[in-house]
Amino acid sequence: MKLLVVDDEPGLRQTLSRILAAEGHDCETASHGQEALDRLVDDSFQLVLCDLRMPTMSGLDFLERYQARHGRALVIAMSAYGDYDTAISAMQRGAYDYIQKPFRAEEVLLCVQKAAEREKLREAVARLESELTAVRGGAGETGIVGRSAAISAAITLARKVARHPSTVLITGESGTGKELFARLLHHESPRAPDAFVAVNCGAIPEALLESELFGHVRGSFTGAQTDKAGLFEEASGGTLFLDEIGELPLALQVKLLRALQEGEVRRVGATTARTVDVRVVAATNRDLPADVAAGRFRADLFYRVNVVSIRLPALRERVEDIPELALHFLRRHAARLGLPVERVTPDAMRVLQQYAWPGNVRELENAIERALVLTTDAAIDAEHVAGLGVANGARGGAAPDGAAGGDLSVKRQTEALERSLIRSALQRTSGNRTRAARLLDLSHRALLYKIRAYGLGE
Repeated sequence: MKLLVVDDEPGLRQTLSRILAAEGHDCETASHGQEALDRLVDDSFQLVLCDLRMPTMSGLDFLERYQARHGRALVIAMSAYGDYDTAISAMQRGAYDYIQKPFRAEEVLLCVQKAAEREKLREAVARLESELTAVRGGAGETGIVGRSAAISAAITLARKVARHPSTVLITGESGTGKELFARLLHHESPRAPDAFVAVNCGAIPEALLESELFGHVRGSFTGAQTDKAGLFEEASGGTLFLDEIGELPLALQVKLLRALQEGEVRRVGATTARTVDVRVVAATNRDLPADVAAGRFRADLFYRVNVVSIRLPALRERVEDIPELALHFLRRHAARLGLPVERVTPDAMRVLQQYAWPGNVRELENAIERALVLTTDAAIDAEHVAGLGVANGARGGAAPDGAAGGDLSVKRQTEALERSLIRSALQRTSGNRTRAARLLDLSHRALLYKIRAYGLGE
């Protein structure tokens, strides 16, 4: 836990800090109530041990102001002038517990342990409620909609490996539901009561990514005003989901490999490492073996994250799931938007099943929401989804870049479709690659890679 000791006696602050640090707690100090309030602005502390009699601002005044500010940390009040009235006054002002001076080290540690267990239980309940909402979310036991053989096989494999701590690599095109599967792995594992932490490795600037993953110490770089735990530490005991792991720069790949192999991380600017217990689930829409061959991804890291691989099928590989998915998204967004739309007509469903869905399930959800906004009836009809067949997207329409020649290679046709979509996005944005990346639902780095790979930069 991260703790703040507030007392006007330097000797007591030092003694308590030493006792608590020896038990593995991250301990900081303040000499009076106002300094404590200033230190607690960043809301990173879980526990405060505060003396009640101090100059500048008393402990009771501190409690009143901290509670009025809706501070989240538990507060243990301390006093050498203790009586029942003092303890009751502290509790009425929001203190979690009370300890009377002089105290033995064992008393303090027991009090802190009780507070830590209470906080962990409270967080576990909140996380479970959040995970149940996210994973189930009206879509059945797993939260994953569909009964096709392809998606059922992926669910079965995920459930089989969920109870083991092995690293899992989830592969599949953008929009196939990789984070939903990562949440399923966490929810059905022994780590479910602890944190599920997700990070998109392609969405954070390279200069900040190391600090985000591993944390930093105060003063380690400009702007580092306080110590900060990284996502590995936040996820300790639980699951860390590294989305778009293929976007990690090579320098960070080395540090990630060490964290996975050694089970420890070193904050930026720190001289010592911290032990973490994290189950890592990684995901990518890239061809990592090809990136390894090209020197863009470390082979040793690939083998380390690819202990178990789960490939998610594209939506065009599970067309039979489209009606169920469409109705699921219709119910969700109709309720959210307050619209009385209840069904999708057979003509509209036929259009949905004929479309190639380059954006997969995410694109289908967006299409249903757009259709809900467009319709004025109680049903989504074909006219509300008619734009889906544009730009070579429909199965019955023009084939992308040479498919009419009879080439049935999924890999080559997928590349041809990607090339066509990227070309269209660049044309629509007059060559603005940042805007094109947003249209394509890709990270800027991924788009640049594909532009080079497909020779579209000339």
